[in-house]
Amino acid sequence: MRVLIIGSGAREHALAWAVSRSPEVNALYCAPGNGGTAALAQNIPLQILDFAQCAVWAAEHAIDLTIIGPDDPLGGGIVDAFQQRGLRVFGPTKAAARIESSKSWAKNLMQRYHIPTAQASSFDDLDVALRFLASNECRYPLVIKADGLAAGKGVSIVATRQEAEAAITALLVERRLGAAGSTILLEEFLEGREVSFFALSDGNTILPLAAACDYKRALDGDRGLNTGGMGAYSPPGFVDAALAEQIFRTILRPTITAMAQESCPFVGVLYAGLMLTKDGPKVLEFNARLGDPETQVMLPRLQSDLLSLFTAASEQRLAGMRIDWRPEAACGVVLASAGYPDQYQMGFPIRGLNQLPPDILAFHAGTRLAEDGQLLTSGGRVMTLVALGQNVAAARKRVYEEIERVQFQGRRYRQDIAAREEASPAAPE
Repeated sequence: MRVLIIGSGAREHALAWAVSRSPEVNALYCAPGNGGTAALAQNIPLQILDFAQCAVWAAEHAIDLTIIGPDDPLGGGIVDAFQQRGLRVFGPTKAAARIESSKSWAKNLMQRYHIPTAQASSFDDLDVALRFLASNECRYPLVIKADGLAAGKGVSIVATRQEAEAAITALLVERRLGAAGSTILLEEFLEGREVSFFALSDGNTILPLAAACDYKRALDGDRGLNTGGMGAYSPPGFVDAALAEQIFRTILRPTITAMAQESCPFVGVLYAGLMLTKDGPKVLEFNARLGDPETQVMLPRLQSDLLSLFTAASEQRLAGMRIDWRPEAACGVVLASAGYPDQYQMGFPIRGLNQLPPDILAFHAGTRLAEDGQLLTSGGRVMTLVALGQNVAAARKRVYEEIERVQFQGRRYRQDIAAREEASPAAPE
């Protein structure tokens, strides 16, 4: 098969790594890719938000399957553009991707179909939103969410009415997030332990993938600004078989059924961000694709052929298939540029990758190859280093043992990824 992967992050590098291991693949391309994907595939300089350009290129190069990684192309309708040309593509349509691209649409869907989630109301008018803050319905802490895609910057938790008014004004009046914040959700704050759960769907059949935990804050101790993710581990010890079955039965399967009934069947990976509350698991948000950095710690654990699974999902024939996993756990730590997620510098040489032992995987994100072949930094999150181990503690120990081998100017990373799991896997957060 000839396969094209759309995207340039560590998630897409991990996808390329997993797909390249399939005996079915004989040509692999990444658009635009990064310095790491260049070692596995041919990088193609396509503009991934120019859907026509991408689809024409895929048609001209006889691509058998295109795999869409990031949220922006999915939310914009890249799958529709490929399907209109008769091209096979893995990912949800624009209508189905609304489960991520519009939080208010997703919330309404969950409320209509009784999928457990936090109570919320949506607003697009400042005065109406402020009246809600003054009402007896409003409780603090309060979660304020931008309706649209905001690169992980669309959620804030406020403790007072004054903080809430400032956050709402920033979105609805100052347009800090542009169109993504033109509608907002004011949502009940849920307490518990957070986990990400993934499932594969062909629109009708749904198969559970795996659970993972990521670290969104920039600094140790969950301090600092929100980021795209500073590390992750999988599987979390506190998600046992009974809890996984409950999540699948009460959240994942009903959501896929609901979307089919709404005439927007979901084909792709459904990513449920969950809070494990005293009343059971509830949805914080849905995403319409694999997560980053969760993908980097899930795919090394996958024993089944990823390309075969994605192909089957795109052809609506997942029924009867199964997904097998290696027994090991995985831990991944993101190496970031100093200053990320605020201002940071790029263009620094990366050294030491050739000194990593074979059991340490390096999934690139913000890297590029200079004309002389030198690998340089080109983003805030530069790469994710991943190790496997017989349990999370062993995987964590292994990745931190080797992390100092990789160096670049301004390199920084969190030192507490998976520490809470190692300390007490079943304890509440």
